[in-house]
Amino acid sequence: MSHAALKTRWLAALCAAFFMLSALRPAMAAPLLNAPPVGERWFGILVDNEQVGFYRQEITRLPDGNFRIEADGSVRMRVMGFTKEATSREVYRIEPTLGLQTLKVDQTINGTRSQLVGKKVRGGLLVKRTVEGKSRDRLFKMPGDLIPGPVLNLYPLLKGPTPGTVYRVQTFDPEELKIKEVKITVLGEAATPDGKPAIKLRNNLYPFVHNDIWVDTGGNTLLESVRDGLVVTKAATPEQLSAVVSGMALSKKDLIYDFSMVRAEPPLKTAPAKLTGLAVALSGYGPQLPLVTDGWQWVERMGDRVVIKTGRLRPDTTPAATAPDSRYLASVEGIEALAPAVVAKARQLTMGLATSEAQARALIDWTARSVTDTVDDSGGALTVLDKMRGNCQSHAKLYTALARAAGIPTRFVSGLVSQNGKDFLYHSWAESWLDGRWVAVDPTFGQMPADPTHLALFQGHTPAELAPLVGIIGKISINVLEER
Repeated sequence: MSHAALKTRWLAALCAAFFMLSALRPAMAAPLLNAPPVGERWFGILVDNEQVGFYRQEITRLPDGNFRIEADGSVRMRVMGFTKEATSREVYRIEPTLGLQTLKVDQTINGTRSQLVGKKVRGGLLVKRTVEGKSRDRLFKMPGDLIPGPVLNLYPLLKGPTPGTVYRVQTFDPEELKIKEVKITVLGEAATPDGKPAIKLRNNLYPFVHNDIWVDTGGNTLLESVRDGLVVTKAATPEQLSAVVSGMALSKKDLIYDFSMVRAEPPLKTAPAKLTGLAVALSGYGPQLPLVTDGWQWVERMGDRVVIKTGRLRPDTTPAATAPDSRYLASVEGIEALAPAVVAKARQLTMGLATSEAQARALIDWTARSVTDTVDDSGGALTVLDKMRGNCQSHAKLYTALARAAGIPTRFVSGLVSQNGKDFLYHSWAESWLDGRWVAVDPTFGQMPADPTHLALFQGHTPAELAPLVGIIGKISINVLEER
């Protein structure tokens, strides 16, 4: 065979081999996203199937085409001898390609509070850290873009989620105060353990263990699993998390305390117990949420704010309260007004008292004095009467049941209250129909009427009735308009 023929055959074989290899190599998948998906997402955090925290993230598009990420959460866990209690609020401004522009992080980790404010500058990330009033600037050098932690799972979807592809990105860890290189591997299409179609990723955020992630094609993280399910972050609806988050907020648990606290601006000048009236404006209280307007307080939407006036600052034009119907005397699950033990206790405490006002006062005083305060809700009124301990929900449910058993129409309400004049916290109390009007009473604090810082937002004691609470925790702010 001539040299030319050999050369031709060799070239043909080489080309054939090249095309065979090309056919075997997976084609690069097209990007599934061209920008972060906007919207709000909630997640539950579980350790060994026990709920230990929650996480909320919201992405919004800014007028200039960039994006804002708000991420809030709380967690308390003990795993393999390691204990962590953390609450954080993070705000990032990013480019459509996920590159970081600015950050602000407020966090409390194992009791230590700090604030970080940072921005991308030439050659790195400039961060100002403040702890206990002392600040320090630091420049973190970085070779390229930083991808914030809340959007790491989106990166492969913007680049192309080809199975087997490995992406290496830089991220800033606000807890460890360092820039980390994160390796993200695309494992391919794989359903979540409960059967939802997803793309499975894996990263090395945590040393010595796998961090597996399932994300759908729209950029929604469905599940994260550390060490084969020991620690799980799972997507949930606000309704699914409402019982947990609302319960923690009303219990004022450390897990959610910082996250749910609402600061009054400016702080009250008068101690709450000495106030006779209060006017405030709430911002961040969505238009889809109800307003409690029936008599005890005056409420009105004014633009994007909700104005509430209580006590002597209620306008004379406040509509007359509607007389209560039978539901406010009903015996229901959790408020067992007709249970023999509840009826007997109500009769014992109100015997010889001629007016509903005197009867309500006796029931409030006894409940506040006799039920031991605890962090957790003890359950329904009958259980609270048996255990004689519980949080504000427990006090309010027991008083409501006792009042109804005594023939006093009463309803369970929840909202905000201040004890120090600086901060408002979520709380439950009751309103009783006395002398032709609804009167706020607080069987936890022993107040009749309740002080004017009691701002009622929701009526009802069931998880479904308290579900809207999860939509405002961490979002609303209070501006004090007037105090008297």
